[in-house]
Amino acid sequence: MEILGASLRICVDDLEAAIPFYERLADGRALRFERGGVQVAAIGSFLLMSGPEAELEVLRKVAATIAVQDVDEAHRLLTGLGAHILAGPVPTPGGRNLLAMHPDGAVFEYVDQQG
Repeated sequence: MEILGASLRICVDDLEAAIPFYERLADGRALRFERGGVQVAAIGSFLLMSGPEAELEVLRKVAATIAVQDVDEAHRLLTGLGAHILAGPVPTPGGRNLLAMHPDGAVFEYVDQQG
């Protein structure tokens, strides 16, 4: 499995106020979408998230988002290595994802851009 990159997940109180800082920092424009009542802005290596505290509490447990070529391949490898698949693979606005808990207890989201 090839890891293509990783995104840092940052929960913010005011998404609109946070976006200009991260756009300047990453020298890029925000790609915005909503998922499960949470507003998300993807800017370079940053995923800014804002929404109901109950939703953010769950999202804070995910250490990072890992971009991979193929989520199905990641699923097979993670399972073979003893990771526990918490959810997915499921379709998302930008591809597919899964949530996995590694044997050490760390939780990561794995995403691809396949439809």
